[in-house]
Amino acid sequence: MRAQDSATATRTIAVTTTDPAADRTGDTVRASGTVYTSGTVRAGDTVRTARADPLPRGTLLAALGVFAFSLTFPSTVWGLESFGPWSLVAVRSVLAALVAGAFLLAGRVPLPERRHWAGLAVVAGGVVIGFPLLTTLALQTSTTSHAAVVVGLLPLTTAAFAALRTRRRPSRTFWCAAVAGAVVVLAFTVQQSGGAVSRGDLYLFGALLVCAAGYTEGGRLARLMPGWQVIGWALILCLPLMAVGSAVALSAEPVHLNAHGVLGLVWVAAGSTFFGLYVWYRGMASIGIPKASQLQLAQPLLTLVWSVVLLDETLPLAAPLAAVAVLVCIAVTQRARS
Repeated sequence: MRAQDSATATRTIAVTTTDPAADRTGDTVRASGTVYTSGTVRAGDTVRTARADPLPRGTLLAALGVFAFSLTFPSTVWGLESFGPWSLVAVRSVLAALVAGAFLLAGRVPLPERRHWAGLAVVAGGVVIGFPLLTTLALQTSTTSHAAVVVGLLPLTTAAFAALRTRRRPSRTFWCAAVAGAVVVLAFTVQQSGGAVSRGDLYLFGALLVCAAGYTEGGRLARLMPGWQVIGWALILCLPLMAVGSAVALSAEPVHLNAHGVLGLVWVAAGSTFFGLYVWYRGMASIGIPKASQLQLAQPLLTLVWSVVLLDETLPLAAPLAAVAVLVCIAVTQRARS
């Protein structure tokens, strides 16, 4: 490493690495967890290096998002005690948008670039409107435990969307484990439903598709802006439509407020829609969409626990076996190179 000594002259710092895992992007070389800069700097400038966080922070953030999401279905069932399905979805979106707007204003966050609005529209349509609406309609006829295991197919659906959108191809081991986890969830669903497919199941399968698209696009955008801004702007984008929808739905559907209904509404608005998606997108941006999506294999199992604890539903006997199989699949996908 050589540099001219003049205070006004420039110097070139070149870093060479023999690490075969190094990845060169422009003038930046990443190797063994350290970021090195190769370029022209002035004498006296400080060249900073950054080391990767030794803790699996991205995995922890994504897992925290899964925990928040696991409470969504029980909270939705509680919310339906006080609100109609259309009212619940519209009001939760409005409340979440108000929370997001407060954070965006407090941080004086500028508007996203024009090129990002199309992606934000996909996030809004998938995770702010589509998934909440379809799952809420499904929960009018399906139990929480049944809906949870059907939505357990979401990780595989998200990984497939991500592979198409990002043109990345996870390893064969990754796909084998992902498919195995999906098969476990599907077999569990069929066994519990007696092989029949109901209208609620159709709502849930539709929810899988729109949510996977929203997760994939949100994970991509979270690499370009903070995750909370991704979901924040998506919520703001939906606010005019959801505000009108709230007024119409509340006038058409009866409202019977009780403690469960209010708590359910608050959680799906602030907990699932804003906080959960905030940490989820940050986690996806850190560890990648395919790996993060596989953590969601644990979500239906957590929801099954909440359905027993909070809703007094009967836990299916096959749940422990499915839990062990799914957790094994999660371990394999987390180790597989993607």
